[in-house]
Amino acid sequence: MERTVNPLRVAVVGGGPGGLYAAALLKRLDPAREVTVWERNAPDDTFGFGVVLSDETLGGIEHADRQVYEALCEDFVRWDDIDIVHRGVRHTSGGHGFAALGRRRLLEILHDRCRALGVDLRFRTRAPSDLADTHDLVIAADGVNSTTRGAHAHVFRPHLTAHHCRYIWLAADFAFDAFRFEIAETEHGVMQLHGYPYAPDASTVIIEMREEVWRAAGFDEVPVQESTESCAKIFADALRGRPLRCNNSTWTTFRTVVNEHWSHGNTVLLGDAAHTAHFSIGSGTKLAVEDALALAACLDEQPSLEGALAAYEAERKPVVASTQRAARASLEWFENLGLYLDQPPRQFAFNLLTRSRRVTHDNLRLRDPRFTGAVEREFGCPPDTPPMFTPFRLRGLTLRNRVVVSPMDMYSATDGVPGDFHLVHLGARALGGAGLVMTEMVCVSPEGRITPGCTGLYNGRQAEAWKRITTFVHERSPGTAIGVQLGHSGRKGSTKLMWEGIDEPLPEGNWPVVAPSAIPYTPVNQTPRELGRAQLTDIRLQFTQAAWRAARAGFDLLELHCAHGYLLSSFLSPLTNRRTDAYGGSLAKRLRFPLEVFDAVREVWPQERPMTVRISATDWAEGGNTAEDAVEIARAFAAHGADAIDVSTGQVVAGEQPEYGRSYQTPYADRIRHEIRVPVIAVGAISSWDDVNSLILAGRTDLCALARPHLYDPHWTLHAAAEQGYDGPGAVWPDPYRAGSRRPQTGRTDAPRPRLTLGS
Repeated sequence: MERTVNPLRVAVVGGGPGGLYAAALLKRLDPAREVTVWERNAPDDTFGFGVVLSDETLGGIEHADRQVYEALCEDFVRWDDIDIVHRGVRHTSGGHGFAALGRRRLLEILHDRCRALGVDLRFRTRAPSDLADTHDLVIAADGVNSTTRGAHAHVFRPHLTAHHCRYIWLAADFAFDAFRFEIAETEHGVMQLHGYPYAPDASTVIIEMREEVWRAAGFDEVPVQESTESCAKIFADALRGRPLRCNNSTWTTFRTVVNEHWSHGNTVLLGDAAHTAHFSIGSGTKLAVEDALALAACLDEQPSLEGALAAYEAERKPVVASTQRAARASLEWFENLGLYLDQPPRQFAFNLLTRSRRVTHDNLRLRDPRFTGAVEREFGCPPDTPPMFTPFRLRGLTLRNRVVVSPMDMYSATDGVPGDFHLVHLGARALGGAGLVMTEMVCVSPEGRITPGCTGLYNGRQAEAWKRITTFVHERSPGTAIGVQLGHSGRKGSTKLMWEGIDEPLPEGNWPVVAPSAIPYTPVNQTPRELGRAQLTDIRLQFTQAAWRAARAGFDLLELHCAHGYLLSSFLSPLTNRRTDAYGGSLAKRLRFPLEVFDAVREVWPQERPMTVRISATDWAEGGNTAEDAVEIARAFAAHGADAIDVSTGQVVAGEQPEYGRSYQTPYADRIRHEIRVPVIAVGAISSWDDVNSLILAGRTDLCALARPHLYDPHWTLHAAAEQGYDGPGAVWPDPYRAGSRRPQTGRTDAPRPRLTLGS
């Protein structure tokens, strides 16, 4: 039976900003509602200092309740600059626009508004356990340690992830004149300060460091006040010699909260009870307030309570997921801060500013063209040249820009021979302006194919067909390089074409599959034959013969495919390699056969042409390879002569799930690049030219490989150049296409439909 969408009795569990604002909105929309807030603490108890709200959030508040908006504006402290201080050098970036006020003052404003509207506020009172039975709607806004969520965990299905840094919320009795990030390299390790004003005479100060640094400093063994005094001395310059102040402050570890479901019957989660996002992007209170706005709107718009709660979850989940991805990227940047310490100070500052990919090269250039221009000049960008269109050299090959068409299996060959489809597919992307176009995985034997539609380089006919394609690229798109990716399917072979059933075995005509260990990819796939020494020798020879043919076919670069659970990848992972001989066991032994293949291929591949390796930087499965293993794998290939590491993830075992919020591989590429000092190719959810510019200028990758954007638009690179007004040597339009090198004016005046506002 559906409940009324106009609940007359509403219970709010938790008196933080999100819960209070939801209570005020619901009461304002319908004064007949009985709205009660249960808060176990006193009215003036608060465990933070300042709260930062975005213009977008404030706009929503202004439309929903102008009285609250005006009260907030009276107390806001506003500023535009961000200061980054590292190794005694301060760089300032302007044009950002922040607004903050004290958390206690924010709560006072919401208390006053709730009382004025007739909301029943019950402080120092725990919420009864039977609220769902006695009320039409229960809003659980009871924070990261939500008891409501815990009581119904089997329905909400929460996932809580603890991270690697300790941090503490503190305050200083003066106002910073900018959002300040300061790095301290101490005898114990790297510490960082995040500070911002929230009143004319007060600032929030967050001190953060990795767990091992926190322990090395002895902060785990002394009272909080003593550790706070030590931090004040460490950051004395930033604090102008002032002390730091506590307020029930404790050292804690951030936890990311994700829930599969946000509602259960007439109970709904809001704010930190539903989700958390790291404080380094300042989004906790913002998300909670926006949750309240969306929930109130959905209750106003939908005909039933069930429909309203479903609409609220459908609207907010994608927004929150996007914010959590950005927050996760920011969190990991600070966790791995030590990787970037040796960057030039201005590039370090740019890297910090763009860490979450919410602030990008393009909008930073709009906000502060002087700062961004200085970073570009130090990087080596010629005038009016975006970073993505700067050249990059790999061994004897100079790429005219940093864009790579990622290897993408087309499953469209006959007997391993690439045909007209491949000529058009790869030729179109070469004409589209990318610096490097990669083939799909080209198989080294008939038994090494994934599907019957996979291409190969195991006979002369295939080599001649590839020669036709490389010749077209070199003649019709001078300056574009074409690379071949060599691989063997291993236990993932003998399956249907992707669109007929990905990874499903063929109904007939199967060929035997092989692997380091006799473990099938899934229960319905073949059990592979465990490779013996003689078969390993044969496969190594197949790789070298394919490489020799690739060289004669005119490829400019060769990549060895050691990722995604194919044969060489399955040697690397402990989940798929259970051998007890010299090719299994420790990581060094699991590396042995892939390195033997690499060495054999490198020997026959022309010395002036570069050779890269694609790896899965994590297996995304318990007991599999980790980011630390990926560094050692990359280090081994680099030591054997790999010119770059192409960093992907996953697909090693069936059914693996990525850690929440990790939908791109740049954090892994980032770490490999900085720890090993080897060029990297970042793969993943890099979809815009702005992403490419940001990652390259920040020094987080050298090349960016894009797959789906190039399926959508073969001329993605040239269009990126046109949109940025660039017409230099990094993006050369073919003569027949030059008339289209300026973006056409569509004259469209489409505007998004405004959201229903709550009241006048």
